[in-house]
Amino acid sequence: METKMSKYRWVVVALLFFATTINYIDRQVIGLLKDYLAHDFGWSESDYSNIVMAFTAAYAAGLLFVGRSIDFTGTKLGYSICIVVWSIAAMGHAMVRTTFGFSVARSVLGLGESGNFPAGIRAVAEWFPKKERAFATGIFNSGTNIAAVIGPFAVMWIYREFGWRQAFLWTGVLGFVLLFFWLIYYNLPKKIKKVNQAELSYIQSDGEELENHETPKTSWGQLLGYRQTWAFLLGKFFTDPIWWFYLFWVPTYFNSVYHLDLKQSWIYVSVIYMVAGIGSVGGGWLPGYLIRKGWTIRRARMNSMLIYAFMVLPVILIQYTTNVWTAVALISLATAAHQAWSANIFTTVSDFFPTRSVSSVVGIGGMMGSVGGILFPFFIGIILDHFKLIGKISSGYNIIFVICGFAYLVAWTIMTLLFKGSDKSKIPMLA
Repeated sequence: METKMSKYRWVVVALLFFATTINYIDRQVIGLLKDYLAHDFGWSESDYSNIVMAFTAAYAAGLLFVGRSIDFTGTKLGYSICIVVWSIAAMGHAMVRTTFGFSVARSVLGLGESGNFPAGIRAVAEWFPKKERAFATGIFNSGTNIAAVIGPFAVMWIYREFGWRQAFLWTGVLGFVLLFFWLIYYNLPKKIKKVNQAELSYIQSDGEELENHETPKTSWGQLLGYRQTWAFLLGKFFTDPIWWFYLFWVPTYFNSVYHLDLKQSWIYVSVIYMVAGIGSVGGGWLPGYLIRKGWTIRRARMNSMLIYAFMVLPVILIQYTTNVWTAVALISLATAAHQAWSANIFTTVSDFFPTRSVSSVVGIGGMMGSVGGILFPFFIGIILDHFKLIGKISSGYNIIFVICGFAYLVAWTIMTLLFKGSDKSKIPMLA
């Protein structure tokens, strides 16, 4: 009698989903409370942009070095350290008294939170065959959207009842709850007793033996010699900053253009990220469906990403609407497409690289995305301050949304050119 395959790999996805949700709740608190904190501390748009850039700069540095360290320490230990660092940093916001203090707290938070995706993508590579990886990534990546759905309500309630300091403190505590479950339930498949031989064979069906942390690793120099590394790196550079914009500026956009404060706009923000969550899961499902229909992995992945790039374009029409729900619909479609794109661009790494190098490549590419995330807020701050000064801040947002609309097609074109001609089974060196 054939043994029924166990399903423990979906427990791993659940752990990664909750980790990502908590990670994003921690990082979005400042965006949700931005207008109140700006009033208390006298921040200009450029001051706030500098605080965002402090987080993003530390996040970029962390992605490069933390991603590499996770490939050496292994997923379980490496991710545990990151959770401790980001949770302490989140709670540390409650102690600061100056704008500089916020910048320091945000920097440490960025350093700790940088481990989320290198560890998460590596965990998926350890636990899933390639045909399921985009779907698994889409599920855990949807935690970013769930955080944005429940975050506005939860943070607003804590702020009203206890003040902004408690909002940072309580969200930081969630990280230590996560750590407890992570240490108990996560390990390599062969070390989990609840994984039977049928599931282990399925996980390893691509023919790649899972390595432990003592396996020799590929150097940064070697990784940067591959076309696939540069495709991922530049794809993240052009599209990651767009998500940062949605995360940190959408509540303020509703306030500035539609004169809605957080108490009024949280429902709109929640709807946007609820739709984005659907995009994350659906975006991971589509290429898997195409692969099952006989498409090659790369063809299924890149054609799906082209569809998502076109889905973002309508956001440029936001400048022609005066109805808040129309604006919500356009931003919702764009964020859903971004999350679908994100589930697949992350998975291109595990499509082409062995598990032992996944966190390093994700870290390098994520670092480049964060460099874009540093440059874009700087531009946003300048443009919004300029148009705010002349009383036309909506025009500033219109310019930014046009950039957001075209970024994915630019990224897809570059990635396609870099992938062109590369062998599907062997990573060629970049000439």
